[in-house]
Amino acid sequence: MTDWLTASDEAAALELLHARQCTDGLPVVIPTDERVQRMVIQSSMEGDMRLGIMGPAGKVATVEKVAVAAVMAGCLPDYMPVVVAAVQAILKPEFDLTEMQATTHCTAPLLIVNGPARRDCGPVSSGFGALGPGHRANASIGRALRLAMINIGGGRAGTSDMALLGHPGKFTYCLAEDEESSPFEPLHVSRGFTEDDSVVTVIGAEAPHSVMYSGNADLPDNHTRLLDVLAIGLTNSATNNAVLGGGAATVVLNPDHAHILASAGLSRMKVCQELYQRCYFDKPAQGPLSTGSGKKQSAHRRWYCFDSAEQILVLMAGGSGLYSMVMPSWCAGSHKNSAISVQFESNPYCEVPVQS
Repeated sequence: MTDWLTASDEAAALELLHARQCTDGLPVVIPTDERVQRMVIQSSMEGDMRLGIMGPAGKVATVEKVAVAAVMAGCLPDYMPVVVAAVQAILKPEFDLTEMQATTHCTAPLLIVNGPARRDCGPVSSGFGALGPGHRANASIGRALRLAMINIGGGRAGTSDMALLGHPGKFTYCLAEDEESSPFEPLHVSRGFTEDDSVVTVIGAEAPHSVMYSGNADLPDNHTRLLDVLAIGLTNSATNNAVLGGGAATVVLNPDHAHILASAGLSRMKVCQELYQRCYFDKPAQGPLSTGSGKKQSAHRRWYCFDSAEQILVLMAGGSGLYSMVMPSWCAGSHKNSAISVQFESNPYCEVPVQS
């Protein structure tokens, strides 16, 4: 079980947590036993249940320790199932968490919530400013994962978290897909789940790169122009996706851009395939920009930035307008820091203990 700290009052407790480098630099909610146990109850799991080993510190992530992170982040108990599922996702070997925590790259876990959990565990915002301030569930769920990575995984800047600069997504990085407005099937359905499943998908991601495109329905190649612009943003020649290749990446389409592509008869998978075909470099063009650690395909004049179209995640979120977002990724680690999806029960039935 968790080793508890003591302090004279909550103000002193906050200063103690800051002094011990247990925070992300911002004030936190003090994780009292009562608050933590409420989180544990909502998880429908035992507090000492082991979720796995979290690197690079190699400590055991229990449900109770994750609940501590959720309390500190400001989560409501209803958010706990998403937080636990996100932790389970990053603990899978395919996510390469230890390597991700230690890299000099700026990568951070991006959480994408699908299914009923968007309402039951939130609501988790998928509309205007979903990755910005003002959305409690988004902010605190993403922050809880980061605090777990700090306090269980031991990821502290300059000692074990070696990101040269980082980015604000290392505080919190979470949104939902706007399934109701999207012309495509939900992301989790495309990854093998049903619409009624609650799923969190976690992928390593850089900060959002803005992609500007003003659609014109009178142009017969309206959708191909948009695809070209998205591909440029996704794998410009300075990204790891361009130099290293073979990793995953994320495309967040705004509603206008999503409907441009859907109106051209493109499914989500077809959008991914079209982007895959556009994300390549010819060796003479890319060669001078490579640091020597680039993808080696000496037998070919051309290399593709992804191994397959399945490595590109496409979802719809945000407000309508000129701007969509792309998030290149790290593309390193044994498994290239793959995207991981975990299904969970978004509204578990929990028997609340009755005090005698």
